[in-house]
Amino acid sequence: MPRMLDVSQDVRAEIGDDEADRLLVGDDTPGSYDCTSCRTPGDSDQERTSTVLFIGDETAVLAFAHATCIPSQVVKVAEDQLQGAVRSITGSEQKNTEGRMPEQAVLGITSGLVLIEDDVRPALVVEPTGPVARPGTDGSGGDAFLQLLLEQGFHPAPDLTALPARLPGWSVLLAVGQLHAVLQPGSGGGNPVAWWQAHQPLQVTDGWRAAVNKSQTVLVFAAPAGTIGQQPREDLLRDALEKAAVNGALVAASMPLAGT
Repeated sequence: MPRMLDVSQDVRAEIGDDEADRLLVGDDTPGSYDCTSCRTPGDSDQERTSTVLFIGDETAVLAFAHATCIPSQVVKVAEDQLQGAVRSITGSEQKNTEGRMPEQAVLGITSGLVLIEDDVRPALVVEPTGPVARPGTDGSGGDAFLQLLLEQGFHPAPDLTALPARLPGWSVLLAVGQLHAVLQPGSGGGNPVAWWQAHQPLQVTDGWRAAVNKSQTVLVFAAPAGTIGQQPREDLLRDALEKAAVNGALVAASMPLAGT
């Protein structure tokens, strides 16, 4: 049975007509998958699914996403990030029988409101889809996600009783009420660059937007893959954050709002 799959012309040009046709008839497409954008399960038998091709200098990784999250597209990424993500999941650089690399870990972001110091604060929770290896390593040292963030200036968050310290040079880009990116300082003091960027601008709630317009500051929490998950309510999100904090698996930073 043909899958409900979208393969853009850009993706087709990269993978070739034969491979694209095999995907469309279901030969090489997993029926179920984890969306590379929102990280929740998808089923290409039941819902429109986008093919997303991540391309580095030498490596290409084919992933899948809900068509409602992002369209089928080619995404350029740094080779070391792509290789590191692949190694962190597979523990090697072996390709599958079709010559494609396994799906890479990507950063997912969830917005929510968190009560800290008797005030409702706008927060973003960052969680990768899988373990993250230090660039240039084979991933044998384990998940380096939190350590990499600590090296960039994030602070351990042992609880949710106090506001995290501000991270100089970082900001959260909001435009026309939609979340676009988390920005970090450019190399050599240049213009800020995207540390995380939405494939498609993400909607935030009216309450979140009102809170961020009031404070002009966003609290950014980060945890290793599988720590927080997709929580349907903000009380459950807070419970997951508190559990991660107690277990020493949470880092945080405050970032000013960029945009409107």
